[in-house]
Order: sequence, then C-alpha cells, then structure tokens
Amino acid sequence: MNINFHDEKNKAAYSGRSADATWLEAMRAIVDPAGKRVVDIGCGGGIYSQAWLALGAESVVGVDFSHAMLETARSQAAGQDALAFVYGDALHTGLPDASADIVFARALIHHLTDLDGFFAEVRRLLVPGGLAIVQDRTMEDVMIPGSPQHIRGFFFEVFPHLLDKEKDRRPEISQVQDGMEKNGFTALECRRLLETRRRYRDWFELEADLRARTGRSILHVLTDSELDELISVMKQQLDGHTEILEQDRWSIWIGKRDRGILASIT
Repeated sequence: MNINFHDEKNKAAYSGRSADATWLEAMRAIVDPAGKRVVDIGCGGGIYSQAWLALGAESVVGVDFSHAMLETARSQAAGQDALAFVYGDALHTGLPDASADIVFARALIHHLTDLDGFFAEVRRLLVPGGLAIVQDRTMEDVMIPGSPQHIRGFFFEVFPHLLDKEKDRRPEISQVQDGMEKNGFTALECRRLLETRRRYRDWFELEADLRARTGRSILHVLTDSELDELISVMKQQLDGHTEILEQDRWSIWIGKRDRGILASIT
C-alpha cells in the first residue's frame, strides 16, 4: 500500500513542524532569498513554503496536487499575505512563465516518472538566471545505518524489502543533473545535507509519530502488523534516551536557468 496524498486522513501528514536551523543555514549558503519570488513545488502542508518566507523571500507560492494537504497549508498560513497555495501538478503548475526567481522542490522527484517534463516546467517558471533547488535522497543517502540520530535506517534493517521500493524510485546524482542540463540549466552542483527533522522529548513521542506514519511515505508500504514489529525493534534501540534527535541525509541539486531559448521550449 502506498500513501494516498488525497485522503483527508493524511492531510496533516506533512505539516505540524517547522524547518530546522540546519536546513535554513543550508539554503542561506546556496542563495540569499531576500526580495525574491519562490515557488515551492510539492509543498504538502507548507512547512518549507513557510521557511522560505522566514528566510526573507518577497513572496512564496506553494503548489501541490492534493487538495487535502493544501487545505492544511492554507489554514496554517492564515494572515500571511506573501504566502499563497495553489492546486497544480508538478509538470503543469498553471503558474505564469518567468514568475519565479527560485523554484524549490523537496522530497518530490522520487514520486515522479518524468524528470525531463518536471525540469522543463521548472525552467518555464524561472526568470533567466533563476535558481532551481531540488532536495531528495539517493540510495547512498538511504543506506545510512540506523542509529539514535538516523532512525530512518532502522526501517530498512528490519524490513530489507523496503529497499526494493527505494531502488525503484530513488534517483542517481547523474540522472538528476542530466535532466537539468538537458533543460538548459548550468552551474550544476550537488551538495549533501544532514538535516535535523525533529527533536523528540522521549521514545513515546517518537512512537506516536511513527504510528501515525507522519511525513514518511515509505511507512505506508508496511501493514499495521509490520509497523508494530518495526516499532518494537526500534523501542529496544531507543527507549531510555532522554532526547532523540532525528536527522536525515539528503542530496541537494542546484542549477541556474540559462538565458537562452531552447528549441524544445515554446
């Protein structure tokens, strides 16, 4: 079973926390967003749309194909005039040409089957010289062993068959860069990020988060009984820790939209 992004019961699955300082510092090291227009594709509940605004962006538009998640994003952004959320597909956002200085996508591209179409849309949205920032995991990121800091690693140690799911959907560094280059992006770069996802006061707070499968689409592949087994194993490893600092390893691809016109773009 895969996550149903449109199900009302999952509408808060990608909300309820703030982007950590580790992520904020990583973005500042890439670009100064002050006064810039940002489009956040696959925004979910708007966690990172809110974060771009906090970093000083002039405006942020979050795009998602889940009406349920957009409802959550809008409710949490009430009163912030510089922040808007719109319905759209990652390949067809419906936003105007050259309407963004930065296009950002976090934990999105592993759900897509047409990277070329996605980067064509990103290029269309960006002004010449605008920046594309794509954050996702490669298999190298996925394979980091489980620990009190990297709890995600336990998922695959307990259920190795989940790695087959990951291998089918996780991109290679060169695959993403090739897609960007084909669509007219230059100054290509890939960086690594160890992002703090959340701090848990104790095991019980983490257990509740796991049982809700919050923000972890891979856990929707497990049955309820398999999830119980995973939680039991993780409890043996983590119970007793006064604070659990959850960190995730990511890859971040960066590319600048060229100033020319591609023959394939009309």
